[in-house]
Amino acid sequence: AQDDKQAVAWYRKAAEQGDADAQLLLGVKYELGKGVAQDDKQAVAWTRKAAEQGDVDAQGLLGRMYLHGRGVAQDDKQAATWFRKAAEQGDADAQLLLGVMYEQGKGVAQDDKQAVAWYRKAAEQGDAMAQFNLGVMYEQGKGVAQDDKQAVAWYRKAAEQGYATAQFNLGVMYEQGKGVAQDDKQAVAWFRKAAEQGNAKAQYILGMMYDNGVGVVQDNKLAYVWSSVSAANGDVKAATNRDLFAKRLSPAVLAEAQALAGQYVELYQPKQ
Repeated sequence: AQDDKQAVAWYRKAAEQGDADAQLLLGVKYELGKGVAQDDKQAVAWTRKAAEQGDVDAQGLLGRMYLHGRGVAQDDKQAATWFRKAAEQGDADAQLLLGVMYEQGKGVAQDDKQAVAWYRKAAEQGDAMAQFNLGVMYEQGKGVAQDDKQAVAWYRKAAEQGYATAQFNLGVMYEQGKGVAQDDKQAVAWFRKAAEQGNAKAQYILGMMYDNGVGVVQDNKLAYVWSSVSAANGDVKAATNRDLFAKRLSPAVLAEAQALAGQYVELYQPKQ
C-alpha cells in the first residue's frame, strides 16, 4: 500500500506536467482505489487528459467509463466516439467494442457492414470474441454475404483460443455438416471442450449424444452425468433428460453417476 501511495505521488507530479502515460496511470489508480481513495470522477478526469493527448489505452478506458456510466453520465455516443479514436489507432479491444456498438445501434446508427468491418480488424489481430462475432455474422449473413465455410473458419480460430461459445458453435457446424463435412466425432470433440468450460448447452447436447450413441459409444451413465451437470448450470431441458435417464440406471450405478456429476459441476463451472 505504501508503494502504491509512493507511485501515486510520482504519477501525480508527472501527470500535472502533462505526461500522458502518468495521467492514465493516475486515472487507473483512482479507478482501482490503489494508493488513493477510490474515485471514479477523478479516474475519468485524469484518463480524459491522457485520451485527449492521443493515448490509445486512455481512449479505450474512457470509452468504457462512458459505456458503463462510471464517474460520468452514461453516454453511448461518447463511448462510441472514444472507441473509434482508439480503434483507428489499431486497438483490438476498441475495434471489437465499436463493432458491437454498430451491430446493436448503440451511440451510432445501426450498421451491420460497419460492425463486420470492425470485427474483422480485431479478429485479424487475434481477438477471440471478435473472431466469434465475425463467424456469427457470416453464418447469419449479416453485413456480409452468408458463408458457412467462412463462419466455420472464424469459429475455429476463436475455438482454438479456448472461446467456449465458439467451440459450441463449431460443434453444431460439424453436427449439421454446415460449412464443413458432417462429422459426429468432431462435433463431440468440440462440444466436450465447450462443456468442460461450463457451457450448459454443450453439456446438454453431450448428454443427448451419449444417450443416442452419436459420435461416441452409447453410455446411459454418461448421458445422465452430462444432463445432470447441464441442469445444474440452468438448462431446463437437461433437467427433464436427467430425470428420464435416471430411470434407466440401477440404484448403485445412479449413485455413482450422481457422485461423478457432482465432481463435474465443481470442475466445469461456466467461464463465458
